[in-house]
Amino acid sequence: MRSIWKGALSFGLVSIPVKLYSATQSNDVSFHQVHETDGGRIRYKRVCENDGEEVRYEDIAKGYELPTGETVVLTDEDFDSLPLPTTRAVDVVQFVPAEQIDPIYFNKSYYLEPDAHGLKPYVLLRDALEQSDRVAVVKVALRNRESLATLRVRESVLVLETMLWPDEIRAAEFSFLDEDVEVRPQELQMAESLIETMTDDFDPSQFSDQYREALEEVISAKIEGRDLVAPQEPKAKGEVVDLMAALKASVESARKGQPVSAAPAPARKSAAKKSSSSSKRASASKSKRTQSTRSAGKATSKSTSKTARGRTKKSA
Repeated sequence: MRSIWKGALSFGLVSIPVKLYSATQSNDVSFHQVHETDGGRIRYKRVCENDGEEVRYEDIAKGYELPTGETVVLTDEDFDSLPLPTTRAVDVVQFVPAEQIDPIYFNKSYYLEPDAHGLKPYVLLRDALEQSDRVAVVKVALRNRESLATLRVRESVLVLETMLWPDEIRAAEFSFLDEDVEVRPQELQMAESLIETMTDDFDPSQFSDQYREALEEVISAKIEGRDLVAPQEPKAKGEVVDLMAALKASVESARKGQPVSAAPAPARKSAAKKSSSSSKRASASKSKRTQSTRSAGKATSKSTSKTARGRTKKSA
């Protein structure tokens, strides 16, 4: 991994030199926009709408549009004059119980690696965090923007998770919250039973991105010139009329180790079925052709035999 930021982690009067690394990566299949007929790449130019001229990247500034439609232009110098007290620093503000932070605040995760001179205080802070069962609330400036963040321990490494500011979290204002919905105690008990039956330890290795895998299969087939069999469409589920009956059926399925929701049949099975049916049709067709050939052969043989007997009589 390559570090994307270097700075210091300030813990009271202790300063720990650290490097910052992205803890996550995107494995999505990336595409280019191309011309469908010849595959040529589609390119975009930065053009000024006033004079129609192409603008160099270094001549581009940021503009803030006012309600009146006018634009205030901000240059790099304007941004450089902004106060960023936490530049190149991760300042610990306080320590809080982890359960007090709603996961909705979390934005992006980073690993913190200590420099050789900061190894001992780094390990000290890491061990103290683990034993206290707390997370550190910090302020940090990344990409010229100050962010709130937390520090926690994962696999013996300090993880910095940037957070959204409180005014960036939208309120959940939905009309159904004002409706009076009655849930019977039996239904609640059955739902809790279903939850208990389906409860297990979380193992992320059990899950995979099936859409990406299917997309990669499509790309491989394109490269190799193969045909793909489209997966069957999942059956549309009707409206649940009896909630209690649906819950009971779900509990029974979960206890038997069966999937609670019906999944669409895999494409390979579909392909196998189609291949099998095609083979049967081909065999039937071949059998018919063979029977027709044999019948034709018999008819020809009979005709030849009759002709031969007729010639024998004439000669006699």
